[in-house]
Amino acid sequence: MNAIADVRYLSTPRFAQLETRFDRALGIYWAWMDPKPQHNFNPALLADIAGYLDSIENSAGTMNDDRGESGEIRYAVIASKAPGVYNLGGDLALFKAAIQRRDRAALVRYGRDCVDILYRWWHNCHQPITTISLVQGDALGGGFECALSTSVLVAEEDARMGFPEILFNLFPGMGAYSFLSRKVGRRITEELVTSGRMYSARELYDLGVVDVITPNGTGQAAVESYVRKHSRSGNGRRGIESVAREMNPLTHEELMRVVELWADAALKLSERDLRMMDRIVRAQQRRAGDDAVVLESAVSNVVPIAVGAGD
Repeated sequence: MNAIADVRYLSTPRFAQLETRFDRALGIYWAWMDPKPQHNFNPALLADIAGYLDSIENSAGTMNDDRGESGEIRYAVIASKAPGVYNLGGDLALFKAAIQRRDRAALVRYGRDCVDILYRWWHNCHQPITTISLVQGDALGGGFECALSTSVLVAEEDARMGFPEILFNLFPGMGAYSFLSRKVGRRITEELVTSGRMYSARELYDLGVVDVITPNGTGQAAVESYVRKHSRSGNGRRGIESVAREMNPLTHEELMRVVELWADAALKLSERDLRMMDRIVRAQQRRAGDDAVVLESAVSNVVPIAVGAGD
């Protein structure tokens, strides 16, 4: 992790798999994910995001822009640089290797790194800011969980989100159930995490999962418009967010208990389940322009099997 103790940032830090920029006029601290070699949450990307969150928590509420002019951080936005992909989720190749080694500790360690980040997002980095996810393209598994962990989820019309884990007989273990159930209730949560299908931004908006929907190519402008619209009442809105979290508290311990259950379930996967995981791993390894096609094909071909197995 990029642990940063007792440091006050004067300007945005630089990372290998994360591009950051501070918009002083609007108070937006942007972060665009740019993971390599695949569009997933590899350990290096997790470390960079942790460093980005450290920079917020240790900034004393201010940041310097590219011109060296200081301003107040009021919003933190997580987005993606990859066309058509927000994030394809967990590092499935890492999962499979750990499962084949029967290495439960490695699975739990990876899960802890994920929920450490998402717990901080959920609590707005314990700062008087609003966190926003901007989804342009596909957000699957852990990518969807990341988007759900922020206060506001903005999505372009062609964005698609879903949890493919059920297709290889597992479940999303880094916060999906916790975040969704607090936002839309148990029934919709269980539909989303057990269907194995990809949902359009419009479907998720109608279900109350997506907060702002915007035409393709206008995501950044929509975030900026949201900030302008609510800037005069920012203090009040952040107070409402605090009340919502007080009424529906989420602890780090809850997230870690789910990670433990997820790791135990992962170690029970069969060879057939791991072969299905392999198909999605291969999709993650293709270039961004092909990922959606391959994943959609995998989902379409396996849904009947997954549904039948659960009857």
